[in-house]
Amino acid sequence: MATLFTGGSVFDGHRHLPAHDLLVEDGVVLGVAPTGGTARPDQGLVEVVDVAGGLVAPGFTDAHAHPIQGGLEMLRCDLSEGRTRDDYLAAVAAYAAGHDGPWVLGGGWAMPAFPGGTPTAADLDSVVPDRPAFLPNRDHHGAWVNSRALELAGITAETPDPPDGRIERLADGTPSGTLHEGAMGLVSRLLPATPDEDYYHGLIAGQAYLFALGVTAWQDAIVGAYAGMDDSGPTYLQAVENGDLVADVVGALWWDRSLGLAQVPDLVRRREALAGPRFRPTSVKIMQDGVLENGTAALGSPYLDRCGHATDNAGHSFVDADELKHAVVALAAEGFQVHVHAIGDRGVREALDAFAATRAAGYTGDLRHHIAHLQLVHPDDVPRFAELGVAANAQALWACNEPQMTELTIPFLGPERTTWQYPFGDLHRSGARLVMGSDWPVSSPDPIAAIHTAVNRTSYGEEGPAGDEPFLPEQAVDLTTAFAAYTSGSAWVNGRDGIDRAGVLAAGHVADLVVLDRDPFAGPTEDIGATRVASTWVSGRSVFRRP
Repeated sequence: MATLFTGGSVFDGHRHLPAHDLLVEDGVVLGVAPTGGTARPDQGLVEVVDVAGGLVAPGFTDAHAHPIQGGLEMLRCDLSEGRTRDDYLAAVAAYAAGHDGPWVLGGGWAMPAFPGGTPTAADLDSVVPDRPAFLPNRDHHGAWVNSRALELAGITAETPDPPDGRIERLADGTPSGTLHEGAMGLVSRLLPATPDEDYYHGLIAGQAYLFALGVTAWQDAIVGAYAGMDDSGPTYLQAVENGDLVADVVGALWWDRSLGLAQVPDLVRRREALAGPRFRPTSVKIMQDGVLENGTAALGSPYLDRCGHATDNAGHSFVDADELKHAVVALAAEGFQVHVHAIGDRGVREALDAFAATRAAGYTGDLRHHIAHLQLVHPDDVPRFAELGVAANAQALWACNEPQMTELTIPFLGPERTTWQYPFGDLHRSGARLVMGSDWPVSSPDPIAAIHTAVNRTSYGEEGPAGDEPFLPEQAVDLTTAFAAYTSGSAWVNGRDGIDRAGVLAAGHVADLVVLDRDPFAGPTEDIGATRVASTWVSGRSVFRRP
């Protein structure tokens, strides 16, 4: 039976088409035409979906997400809805009272809720005094632990910081309760094994949540053991075998920076072993640096202190710059796409230099390398994305004035470097290919919220537009560009244009699509964020309908 989507408009992945219908049959788009035109079937059974003035668009592809982790956190002590210290302590207390496991696990707290972005073990002890607790923050570059966890891990004032992390300390050197980057491993290595069924339930919960937001495909940005999570590859493999993986997924296999080039043969083996319908582990994820808020993002010149003076800290390059070049060349030689996390300007430059090395080595194939996050990009490096054919993977939701930016970032960058942040407009104007993702559960996986911020450079509040000033409004992109980045752009980076031609609604393309309850192209840009998903479809089959 055919399905006709009528009564609204279509965004086909590149263009907004007002008053157009879309016809689907057997999981494939048959046509897009003006309402009442040739997209209507001449005969046969047809289900009519009234778009009711809304918009039909390709299903969103999240180019950087962690859905199993996100789903698992939803099922554990979920702190993602909190805003204040008291919110988090109340949530932890309620969870601990209702769950008697040996550890309290979960996460999702926001750094601005605590002075300096660093919560204390003493606070956590007040609600969980008897069991160890390990709660990563939203960006998963730090964790809040209680005294029992510190005691079990043997972390004291004499414990040195690991090379790739930092133990937050009180004035006398005593660990205060926040562990940054590699220091999380001092505790996470002690966590009880997560049962396989919990990971599986996390994947199914994560997939359902993403469907409700119109996301029909994603790139899982870490398929491997990291920060207390086990390798998610077997979970995907089981979901494929059971027929429960409905979304289309590319897995980015985790680059273990402690193993170096010796791990390349194993990555090749895992790519072969895990590949299956709807899951392709064809990418490798390298985390080149940390984040600005805790001083671990790699900068070209040092962070400032609160008085504006240069410190002796310029952040971490987790992979030596020369070693990174060798790694990326070796991966390109094996046909892997490389997906790099880079937040600081030095981290971005080191990643670009590594991709330049692949070209110098003769590896110029269509592997679609990309750099994610791109918070701080030196202006000299902006044109290099287009020159090197490296996609800019934007988490646009972060490009706004909010406490993490105004309190924990801008003061430590200074006025000049502040203007280098999230330069999506400059990247687009320079010819770079923009793709978009969320980094969920670091932040909301709602594509509409991210698109709103990409266009307005403000966040969107629950009751309407937030009252903050636009953040570097010259770096905004237009609505067509933002929608294309989250649909055809991210589908391209996942290679689907050559598989089932997802990301574009045209005859012969797979019918992965989303129906929105309004047409954001028809209203003021400040109302984009009010748009909601009415239904989501994968291969022409409904996987979500709003009640």
